[in-house]
Amino acid sequence: MEAACSLLSKSERRYLLYQLSDGRRANIDALIDQIAAWELEGDQQGDHDAIDEETRQQVYISLIHNHLPRLADYEIIDYDLRSGDVVLDDGFEDIKPLLEQFRQTEEHPELRKRATL
Repeated sequence: MEAACSLLSKSERRYLLYQLSDGRRANIDALIDQIAAWELEGDQQGDHDAIDEETRQQVYISLIHNHLPRLADYEIIDYDLRSGDVVLDDGFEDIKPLLEQFRQTEEHPELRKRATL
């Protein structure tokens, strides 16, 4: 449970997994655009036109050097840098329920406004 919470503690990893959970497969370039848009907008209705090249580059570097390898280490995803393919792996099923709880909270602003414990 601690590893799952640690993996999902970063918004970029959650956004990547939200995108993959909708289709089980994506291209790194499409993921970069979507994650950057979500990060800029603070929601999942991000505007791809508002993303500059510097932001794309920052997301690319963080995905390649941090988020993709970390998720692959836990067999949550598998990826191929040559083709740009990113796919869900068998370990995704272990964190899927927790990811869905995060997603519901992030998609419903009223849940985010609740008092913290």
